[in-house]
Amino acid sequence: MTTSSKVILGILGAAAAGVVIGLLVAPEKGADMRKRIRKTAGDWAENISHLWEHEKEELAEAKDKVKDKANKVKESFS
Repeated sequence: MTTSSKVILGILGAAAAGVVIGLLVAPEKGADMRKRIRKTAGDWAENISHLWEHEKEELAEAKDKVKDKANKVKESFS
């Protein structure tokens, strides 16, 4: 995981905590609040899932690049 990914995840985590705290102190009925929390949590989970997929793709690309470079180095010594 790259440094920028860690920063993004940290920001997302802090923002999620802020949203939950904001929802919990908002003057709403319990049922309405639970619906909002459930929806917000679902949205955050979806966003994190997309971020995770993106990072997996980047990792796969980096792995392929390293393999290619290793093969070129190996061929140059042959």
